[in-house]
Amino acid sequence: MNLQKATFGGGCFWCTEAVFQQVKGVQNVISGYAGGEEKMANYEAVCSGTTRHAEVIQIEFDADQVSYTELLEIFFTTHDPTTPNRQGNDRGPQYRSVIFHHDEEQKQAAQKAKKDYAPQVWNDPIVTEITPLAKFYVAEQNHQNYYNKVGNRNPYCTFVITPKVSKFRKKFADKMKT
Repeated sequence: MNLQKATFGGGCFWCTEAVFQQVKGVQNVISGYAGGEEKMANYEAVCSGTTRHAEVIQIEFDADQVSYTELLEIFFTTHDPTTPNRQGNDRGPQYRSVIFHHDEEQKQAAQKAKKDYAPQVWNDPIVTEITPLAKFYVAEQNHQNYYNKVGNRNPYCTFVITPKVSKFRKKFADKMKT
């Protein structure tokens, strides 16, 4: 396997985790926090909006099965990269659209996808931040694999996550795990 990592913030990590867990070639998805000024991150602190961390997912993927560019296309299609510090009713800097690149190659691919791909999907200006990953903090265990554990028993999942997963399945059926 040609294992690589990608780190994306596209609103609530439950939403992005649920989408990327279904992508063929993705080996693991971990919910967490990145991009803040504090030396530590946890859910309570991040939700306060004062740490500047974003809720993110870190994806471990086999680049021989799915490319970083394909992951970027899924990222830009399945969340709204046009609203600063907001995804739907989730508001605050922790819900911003952000790509944390792991190297120069990822940075260039992210800039290209933001410039060339995202405007094909969205009419408004793309506000996604592209920044180097300094530190990734794993979220608490109760936030891991959330949608698969809770599903539509939680109204948030029904009204926010399920439509994102459905959008992924419709647009990227060829990239779904079997």
